[in-house]
Amino acid sequence: MNKTVRPEKVIQFGEGGFLRGFVDWMLDIANEKTDFNGSVVVVQPIKNGLCDLLSAQDCVYTHFCRGVEGVDVRKIDVISRCVKPYDDFNAYMALAENPDFRFIVSNTTEAGITFSAEDKITDRPAGTFPGKLTQLLYKRYEMGLDGFVFLPCELIDKNGAQLKACVLRYAELWELGEGFADWIENKNIFCNTLVDRINTGYPKGETLELDFDDRMVNTSEYFHLWVIDGYEGLFNELPFDKCGLNVIVTNELERYRTRKVRILNGSHTSMIPYALLCGVETVGECLKNDVISAHLKACQAEIVESLDMNREEALEYADSVMTRFANPYIRHKCQSIALNSVSKFKVRVLPSILEYERKLGKTPSTLMFSFAKLLDFYKKGTPDDAEEVICKLKTGTVAEILADSTLWGQDLSKYADEVSKYADSSK
Repeated sequence: MNKTVRPEKVIQFGEGGFLRGFVDWMLDIANEKTDFNGSVVVVQPIKNGLCDLLSAQDCVYTHFCRGVEGVDVRKIDVISRCVKPYDDFNAYMALAENPDFRFIVSNTTEAGITFSAEDKITDRPAGTFPGKLTQLLYKRYEMGLDGFVFLPCELIDKNGAQLKACVLRYAELWELGEGFADWIENKNIFCNTLVDRINTGYPKGETLELDFDDRMVNTSEYFHLWVIDGYEGLFNELPFDKCGLNVIVTNELERYRTRKVRILNGSHTSMIPYALLCGVETVGECLKNDVISAHLKACQAEIVESLDMNREEALEYADSVMTRFANPYIRHKCQSIALNSVSKFKVRVLPSILEYERKLGKTPSTLMFSFAKLLDFYKKGTPDDAEEVICKLKTGTVAEILADSTLWGQDLSKYADEVSKYADSSK
């Protein structure tokens, strides 16, 4: 098929649906609407993957954005080629030779940014993603070229800093010298990022109108957000700001992370146990259920009140969350979201309860009701968690459960009477 040839500027570790429906989708728009004029080389970070399928159709695929907003179809041709280090290590290492490469993006899952002392510089390739990356960077260094700007998309806190730390550990383990470590520090930029988009991947069982036999068709919601703790001139190199994309360069990334965790993830976690106890199976059905929908809106109102940020911004984001939850193209099962609900509640909801009480001098009644429904769900619902956690909640009294700091990181006995009011009851 006809495909535009552009300079290769981005190395991408990962060929899955998220990067193709997030970063590659954005770069394709940047090519269309700005003078970016760049293409992506995809590196398959594990031995078995989708690169053969992608290469078989010249790395072109169709992406559908779908939601209550409608359907937007785009043919993505930003990927120039794929490289498979396990099949052709030399082709992988040759990427270091191209001075046009400026950016490295990745999504190797939350477990991908890791260090292993078993990796060796002589491996073809090293086992871990940071190990493979260090091999590439060392060759780049030896050639006297500048480094890269790293934009990792893994869903871990301070993903850029953690990736850099792993690379420096490999530099030390493999005795690559102080000069290389200095080059990593001074000639490379490791950005921490936050990504937010639901990608639903290949639409199994659906019939879509396509221009060609596309085995790599991809789907996502409309909403997208990329927050980058970057440098002042980033938009001069990646002109996302000139094409209407929701990309934010800031030195306040934690504020956006807090907003996402508290409002988006906190909405899920404060709603799901109650929904499952009421027999509601999907997030979409929750919004159609008057009782659960009202509960969710009340939870969000209390969460917004607890946040130390611009109220209008928080309310706007909360509205976007409701729109996303109502997406008719996403069947998000409540039971799958319920996995490890206790630890999720501790991180996503408990801080809102504590901050609300600190700011207003009283507890948030709907979030406390959610706390009670969490306990009820573990006692008589279908929890999916560690056996020890399930046992504690199933057999303990409310007072005993709230006093257990191993569950909540602190003693919450002061809330026992209020949570008991709502436990095993309807609001």
